[in-house]
Amino acid sequence: MRSGVSEINYEQPFAEFKLWLDEASKSEPNDANAMTLATVGADGRPAARMVLLKGVDDRGFVFYTNTESRKGGDLAAHPWASLCFHWKSLRRQIRIEGAVEAVRAAEADEYFATRPRLSQIGAWASDQSQPLPDREVLERRFATFTRQFAEESAVPRPTHWSGFRLQPARIEFWQERPFRLHDRVLFTRDGDQWRKQRLFP
Repeated sequence: MRSGVSEINYEQPFAEFKLWLDEASKSEPNDANAMTLATVGADGRPAARMVLLKGVDDRGFVFYTNTESRKGGDLAAHPWASLCFHWKSLRRQIRIEGAVEAVRAAEADEYFATRPRLSQIGAWASDQSQPLPDREVLERRFATFTRQFAEESAVPRPTHWSGFRLQPARIEFWQERPFRLHDRVLFTRDGDQWRKQRLFP
């Protein structure tokens, strides 16, 4: 295994991110693609939660959610967010900040079609982030939508369920080192290029 971020030679950080994610997928017991998503609401207060990365390319990092959830409301109010990947087994993390935009409907449809059928129905059943009187209400809603789509060969994507793409302005790679002399390498977008610099730990 490569010793870490000190070997970064890339001027474009996505290649390094994909290498780290690939290594994490071999060592993390669950969800190597899990990331903390931090947003800011209309009231100016921050909120963070774990979500799953579902796509990455040179345009940015994609995740999906109910757009009427708290995170969806936050992103509508302030379309800027940060992500943090932490892979404890590798003693690494990657921090990412940037503007957020909605993915195209066709892109959301394509991803939704790959989800297990019961997860698709779950997207219809859940009024994400809204008060839930008790678990039975959720289970009844799930049963209702299961019956509704029983004769359908494919479950359609709810209009309130879609994806967001974070377009990074900053990507920082962090690698633990002895004596707390950690490696930190920051990529900052400068137009169509990336500027690379080291940071004190």
